[in-house]
Amino acid sequence: MCFPHAGGNAQLFHGWPARLPADVELLAVRYPGRQERLAEPCAPDMAALADAVTAALASRLDRPLALFGHSMGSSVAYETALRLESRHGVVPRRLFVSARSAPHRATPTGLHLRDDDELVAGVRRLGSLGSEAYDIPELRELLLPALRADYRLIENYRPAAPPVRTRAPITACLGREDPGCDPDAVLAWSELTHTGDFDLRTYPGDHFYLAEREAELVADITKALEARP
Repeated sequence: MCFPHAGGNAQLFHGWPARLPADVELLAVRYPGRQERLAEPCAPDMAALADAVTAALASRLDRPLALFGHSMGSSVAYETALRLESRHGVVPRRLFVSARSAPHRATPTGLHLRDDDELVAGVRRLGSLGSEAYDIPELRELLLPALRADYRLIENYRPAAPPVRTRAPITACLGREDPGCDPDAVLAWSELTHTGDFDLRTYPGDHFYLAEREAELVADITKALEARP
């Protein structure tokens, strides 16, 4: 299952199924407040969002499951993994976290408290993926509420103290030119797995490296899953 970034949607992963083995089904989370769910209120906080995703997965827990989250989606995937373990006794094959500091090392930016122009500028600082939509007044009006709600969600999110470790192995992925990630804070994901099985993979590119490096990233994910029993 794949989790998009703040302000993002499931379209981020539309090219992945063609790159995955035939026996792998890709599920992408569609956050409320955008696309087909535009009329629904955005998730108010991390607990509500992770609870909803966990409930939606309940009928699919009879098969192996891996989680991939990008940026904000990394923390949502982590919280979902914890709920799958505690509520259903299901441990994901692997938790892939991308372009996000470990939750206990993340530093809020306060962007959700800024005006619209500052919020958009903060997003553009990370990379240009999809940012041209904010230049179109009609699209900007549609997209900004979800973007602001997502930033509010992730910046107000605080993991348990001390943070809970998952029983899933973790792979962290990072764009080498990502201005929004401190590499040491990304490495801190290694502290959140009981297994000691942690891997860090870096790719050329900024915060949205996964768009240009899609083939390489999906191939690496496939290899990591094939290596697991």
